This record gives sequence, structure tokens and C-alpha cells, in this order.
Amino acid sequence: MMHEMSIKTLSLVHRLRPPEAPPADGAKAPMLILLHGVRSNEDDLFALTPYLDERFCIVSARAPQALGLGQYGWYHVNFLPDRIEKDAREMEQARRQLIAFIREAITAYEVDPRQVYLMGFSQGAIMSLAAILTAPELFAGAVVMSGSLPDEVLSEAAAPEQLKGISLLVVHGLYDDIIPIAQARRMSAYLTGLPVNMEFRDYPMRHQISDQSLDDVAGWLIARLDGEKAL
Repeated sequence: MMHEMSIKTLSLVHRLRPPEAPPADGAKAPMLILLHGVRSNEDDLFALTPYLDERFCIVSARAPQALGLGQYGWYHVNFLPDRIEKDAREMEQARRQLIAFIREAITAYEVDPRQVYLMGFSQGAIMSLAAILTAPELFAGAVVMSGSLPDEVLSEAAAPEQLKGISLLVVHGLYDDIIPIAQARRMSAYLTGLPVNMEFRDYPMRHQISDQSLDDVAGWLIARLDGEKAL
């Protein structure tokens, strides 16, 4: 079956789960694009698909930088005692690659271009925001899990009015020892200043996806497809 293997026909290797409840009357399905964290791969978040709305065409993308056997990243990072250093050049290259891939996927899988969502964890969450802030016309919203504000791309960000109507759910662990909760709150404060529909939720967890946070993410996505603005 197509959704049981990694697919290489587009510019990024990815896994696909076609919608399990195709829309009626010839309508096109919504798309959810999953973006994994550093030193992971397309199988990671794809394991969550049984918990996600069956109406979605789900695409789980593999990041372009090979970091080891079965390990990939959107860009190289160095974990220092007081900060995380990012390779800004690779990050910009990855942002452009990701946006190009999303355009390809929208066409290839014939989904509704008005209902394209991102769902990223850690580095994938950073890339989700980087994509939305710089190419908001492609997206209806995003789930940003255990991420931070991609300052490196803010100079390329679209005008605030172009983000109007986009929905964002930011979830983060209170005890995150990789990307501290303070960074998530800073990101939330920045997003609050934009004309987006933003919700911020924290959880008693570390740098992870908990059962509670996953339930909330799944419910938030269902609400988006059902046309609600909040749970």
C-alpha cells in the first residue's frame, strides 16, 4: 500500500496516509504535514496518525540533512550549556525546500489548498513557524509542539496582515530541558501581537508529546475541520 512506505517521487522523502474518510460530493481532502525533530525521521510523527482525524491526507516529511543512520535534521545544531546554535544558512535552505515540497504535495495529492495544516515537534515546530511566517498564503494553521521562535527568518516574514485568520496551537512542557518553557512563552508573546488565532497550552512534561497534549492536539485539529475557532 502507498501509505506503508517512504515515497521518493517528490523533492523530500515522505510517508503518506491518504484520507480514511474521503470528503463527499467530490470535495478535496484537507492536508496535514508532519515535521519531525532533529535526529529523527519521517516514521516518528507518522506513528501518531491513528490518533489524528481520518479526514486528513497526512504527509510526514523527512528532513534533508542526514545526521546518522536513520537520523535526519532540517539543519545542524550545536547544544551549548546556555543556548542552541543553529546553522542559519542550512535553516534558510531547509525553509525554501520545505515550502517547495509543500507546493508539490498539494498538487500531487490533489488536496484542498485552503485546508493545509502543519504539525511539527521541536526542530520541526521551528520549521513549521518559519514556513507559516514567510509563506502564510499556503496554510490554514499549525500545531507547534515544543518549539521556539525562528528569529533567523523574521527578516523574511510576511506583512502581519497576510497572517490574518491563520490558526496556531502552541503546546510545550513546563519541564522541557531542551527548549525551556521561557522560550515558548516568548514565542507566544510574539504571536499574540499578530492577527492570528493563537492558543498556548503548557503541560507537566519534558521535551515530549504526552497523552494529554496529543489528545488536545487531536481535538484542536478536529475543531479546525469542523469550522470552530476554539475548543
